[in-house]
Amino acid sequence: MKEKFVALDRNNIRYLEDGDQTAHNLVLLHGLGGYAERWISLIPHLDKKYHVFAPDIIGYGQSDKPSVDYTLEFFIKFVFDFMEALGIKKTFIIGTSLGGQIAAECAATQSPIIEKIILISPAGIMKKSTPTLDAYTMAALYPNKDSVKNAYQMMVGPRMQVSEISIERFVTNMSRPNAKMVFLSTLLGLKNSPDIFDKLEKINIPTLVIWGKEDKLIPFEYSQQFVSSIKNCEFMPMDGCGHSPYVEDPEKLSDIIIKFLSK
Repeated sequence: MKEKFVALDRNNIRYLEDGDQTAHNLVLLHGLGGYAERWISLIPHLDKKYHVFAPDIIGYGQSDKPSVDYTLEFFIKFVFDFMEALGIKKTFIIGTSLGGQIAAECAATQSPIIEKIILISPAGIMKKSTPTLDAYTMAALYPNKDSVKNAYQMMVGPRMQVSEISIERFVTNMSRPNAKMVFLSTLLGLKNSPDIFDKLEKINIPTLVIWGKEDKLIPFEYSQQFVSSIKNCEFMPMDGCGHSPYVEDPEKLSDIIIKFLSK
């Protein structure tokens, strides 16, 4: 797995790259407050079949954090600029939470670059907060090991223990200059964004929605609204998983992903 950087509009963007360069491209989009290493348990299950790209989305992780409005339009432009800069002509996209909403919005443009999408507990439908989202927001704005561990533990299924390194990475990333501004701007951008249902109806490529049954950040009850709004959409619930199945059960998740993408 290689750490690389690419310049987009004078912003330095960090990403991880792995897999056979002759294989089919696969772009992974993390969630709100996330970073490329959130996928690090899943990538080894995918890199034999796909050429994997996992960016620190602009504003997050070690990527630059320009002082702009972090709207969905801004993130959609970032994804297409990122793919263009790396010469990606065709790709699958997997997005989780905020990354899932961004992936869905990108697919709604009906760009021929995107062939299939997988959305893991995507954001976009829930219009009110949850105690887990509140705890996560507080951990982002006041990052310390205790607050982050508490939020991460609320996000996963009951049998999962959060790793110390993931806690340390989150604290480090959210302590970087402008990180809190980006987080808050993203939340405001999502709150003020148009209804997502019109966008979901425009998606015309094969789509898989995956949702952890124990998800307390974006509860499982929202899953059917999302699935029923997309044509040609498959649904796979994951027992025992919360909001982060790529951390909680990467082996099972990878089997689901490969089966869908191989059709």
